[in-house]
Amino acid sequence: DTMKRLRRHGQESQRDRIKQELFQFNKTVEHGFPHQPSALGYSASLQLLAIGTRSGAIKLYGAPGVEFMGLHDENAAVTQVHFLPYQAGLVTLLDDNSLHMWTLRAHKGLSELLEIGRLSFKGLYFTLHLFFSAPPSVTRVTAVLPHSSGELLLLGTEGGHVFIVEVPGFREVEERNISLDQVASSVPDDYIGRRNLEHVEALQENPVDPDQVVIGYGRGIISNYLSYLLCIVWWTDDGSYILSSHSDGSYCQWIVGREDVNEEEEKSDIPYGEEEKPSTAQSSVAVGKKWPPFLLFSGGMPRASYGDRHCITVIHSKTHVALDFTSRIIDFFVIKDGPQNTGDPSALVVLVEEELVVIDLQTAGWPIIQTPYLVPLHSSAITCSHHISAIPLKLWERIVATGDLQNTHYSKKVHRLQMSPWPITGGQNLAPDPPQRDLLLTGHEDGTVRFWDASGVCLYPMYKLSTAAVFQTDTDPNDNMNQSTEGEWPPFRKVGCFDPYSDDPRLGIQKIHLCKYSGYLTVAGTAGQILVLELNDETAEQTVEAKVVDLLQGQEGFRWKGHTRLDVREDPVLFPPGFQPFALVQCQPPAVVTALTLHSEWKLVAFGTSHGFGLYDYQQKNNVLIKCTLNPSDQLAMEGPLSRVKSIKKSLRQSFRRIRRSRVSLRKHHVNNAAKLQDANARLEAELAEMELAPVQRKIEARSSDDSFTGLVRTLYFADTFLSDSSHNTPSLWAGTNGGCVFAYMLRVPSIEHRTEEAVTAQPAKEIQLMHRAPVVGIVVLDGHGAPLPEPLEVAHDLSRSPDMHGSHHLLVISEEQFKVFTLPKVSSKMKLKLTAMDGSRVRRVGVAWFGSSRTEDYGESGLMVLTNQGDVHVVSLPTVKMQVHYNCIRREDVSGIASCVFTKHGQGFYLISPSEFERFSLSTCNLVEPHCLIEAPLQSGTSTQHRPQPSRARSTSGNPEVTRSRPDVSINHSFTDTGTSHVTRQ
Repeated sequence: DTMKRLRRHGQESQRDRIKQELFQFNKTVEHGFPHQPSALGYSASLQLLAIGTRSGAIKLYGAPGVEFMGLHDENAAVTQVHFLPYQAGLVTLLDDNSLHMWTLRAHKGLSELLEIGRLSFKGLYFTLHLFFSAPPSVTRVTAVLPHSSGELLLLGTEGGHVFIVEVPGFREVEERNISLDQVASSVPDDYIGRRNLEHVEALQENPVDPDQVVIGYGRGIISNYLSYLLCIVWWTDDGSYILSSHSDGSYCQWIVGREDVNEEEEKSDIPYGEEEKPSTAQSSVAVGKKWPPFLLFSGGMPRASYGDRHCITVIHSKTHVALDFTSRIIDFFVIKDGPQNTGDPSALVVLVEEELVVIDLQTAGWPIIQTPYLVPLHSSAITCSHHISAIPLKLWERIVATGDLQNTHYSKKVHRLQMSPWPITGGQNLAPDPPQRDLLLTGHEDGTVRFWDASGVCLYPMYKLSTAAVFQTDTDPNDNMNQSTEGEWPPFRKVGCFDPYSDDPRLGIQKIHLCKYSGYLTVAGTAGQILVLELNDETAEQTVEAKVVDLLQGQEGFRWKGHTRLDVREDPVLFPPGFQPFALVQCQPPAVVTALTLHSEWKLVAFGTSHGFGLYDYQQKNNVLIKCTLNPSDQLAMEGPLSRVKSIKKSLRQSFRRIRRSRVSLRKHHVNNAAKLQDANARLEAELAEMELAPVQRKIEARSSDDSFTGLVRTLYFADTFLSDSSHNTPSLWAGTNGGCVFAYMLRVPSIEHRTEEAVTAQPAKEIQLMHRAPVVGIVVLDGHGAPLPEPLEVAHDLSRSPDMHGSHHLLVISEEQFKVFTLPKVSSKMKLKLTAMDGSRVRRVGVAWFGSSRTEDYGESGLMVLTNQGDVHVVSLPTVKMQVHYNCIRREDVSGIASCVFTKHGQGFYLISPSEFERFSLSTCNLVEPHCLIEAPLQSGTSTQHRPQPSRARSTSGNPEVTRSRPDVSINHSFTDTGTSHVTRQ
């Protein structure tokens, strides 16, 4: 007995070592566009872009592949992001009035983003006597300016004071603070009329004199002028002009240091007229070495006519364009040519709520520059995903070529540092080249399928397929994003691709299956439509006829209450190069397609809904098999997803009431509102998602056969295996339902040369009813070696060994609650692995993957990746069906994230962490796709011979600057050292 125990212990230790070499959990990279962005920053010296979000995340992007992410401990929105000059560091301001210092520190040859300091204004005592009795709101930071010395930070406050702190330590330099009294005493009486200047709206350093800073206040009052709120101030590159913009849609130009200004020159400009009260303007100016300069500002539109437009106006010489964006503008900046961002404007970078848009300002027509990252995955809402690993080069190149034909409107200008027009080039991407070409396909609510290069850190858009052209929809053929009417005023030009509105919700894509060897693609939608497409490099005009499949098979007593089917266009349709539909199956009733698979070698497509499943021969365009799985008592399956809303109205009302009550109580107590409100909203979203997924929710204990949606088809699977006897293998189709039933059909597939004369046939072979009646979420056939059967055509392309057809095959049926192995062809139970019902765990997703060893290339194992409704991921061994490892991956409350998860064939996975972002993770030690990059701090003097600008250390309380001919809401110019005198004159 002792020897047995020792031997068993030794085997377990060895197995533990092997598991460590095979399995390892990592969340690696976030793909897509940050959810709810709230702040934008840019470093010209580092060539890095920074985005802060309302959830407290901070994300940095440089050259493609250079990415960093940080998360503030506080659950508060990032309101401002500022890079520090001459350093690999940045400062963030949160809406809880805390400042945070971040640095990009090198570690083992790679950079990492670390928070190294924090400053909270709560409870701090400042030297200014006013603050000892002032309310906390007075000390709220409203403007941040990193000084060009790289050593100081200027903080403008709601009370109108400017504090100066050292960085990175955040030590206050008390003697250099600028109080409101100092500012008021330096301004002529008729300027402010002794009225409050309000908060500091903007701080800007003179580009040619680091001793001068312009302070923009929210308001000032002077006779003979109306009073409007200040929005922003901007100092031109040569330091001779200040530009201010205002809440009435006007902007004003000020000359610095001149008093001999002609009265006729004194005028402000309202670009879009004064007939209607305009909306707020936020202005920026970029003056290059060439004349005339570029003038850029956001807003300024007449509110009554264009209040719903999100615009940035660009004026250069005689060119005037109002760029009309798809969502609210967060912020924007201009990239300039030359060292330290001092040359001519080359690109405009605009962050809006739902996407990032970059515009080439050096090419005629100012075309859009295609973004290599931060692409809005949710241009139309994502409805499903499908991943394909190791794409053959030939197919890859054809997809790239068809995608290029769609992208002719993008800028072709090549950036000097890389072979693309992308102007943000910071950092070094040190990650090795991806070992293979991977595709991620996303289906969308508007009937499009988007192909993404998922091989590396950047999820890059390759090609967009639209299925809407097959059907009669309300699409306006004249609705062109880039159309503009000649002579129209304002001169609008639509930019951006975010378009959440679907012409018809029935177009939504629900299932996708692509064969990477043949290039055949099948997609299925919300209204029971299944399209089969093939890749064509040429334009083709063809009619697509619908083959109607009645899944009710004449059963009496059922009446479909859901949406109608889509009408197919009768006239020929001109399809562009790319994937073109040549066959269409229409299910009746037109319910959501819940399962789909394609066998390109047999030219067959299998599909399932909540009413049954069918088999379609897409070569002969014939229906091979129709099977109704609808339970006679299941009336709910006839409601349809779009009409099921009625049945959940009561629950929705209750949920909203709960949220309303919680919001009222939050207002009363005013304690940690943001966090509690976010939790309440998350609970509501979880409840809504649970209700949305009602067909697949179930109790743990065994259910009776009269439960709803028992006939819903959850999984379909093709296999060449043994069904009749152990000597003759045959093609087969397997289907698993929500009621724990598995149907197996034996298929007779004639050879290609006889396919025209003989039809494919199917006959029932086996039927398995699981005793616990849990939904069947996966079916896998294992060969004589215990390996999963290869994909269609995989062996023919010499990419997989032939399956062992001599030993006995096994059938693995995965339900929500257990993994059960049956022998074939007898279908007798052999072994099973139960998921514990104590914690309510249920299997949500499964996928077969290959796990290679990190120690040796000669060893690897097939395993089953499993995701549960608790958000845990497991690996189950094949063919022994034993639990190997498990990790916490997704929050259990994140029902939509769990529902969106998709596994890859090499141990990775993707799931939506927001409507616009995929989180990528890996369970494999060998297959990791994550950023490996290095950021080097810029030289202090940039590329010029100048020294780093240093502010003068002299201090004086006299000789304050003067402001000449000031306007009520414009800033005053304040010398940083309070020495010398300068003048600001409006022009």
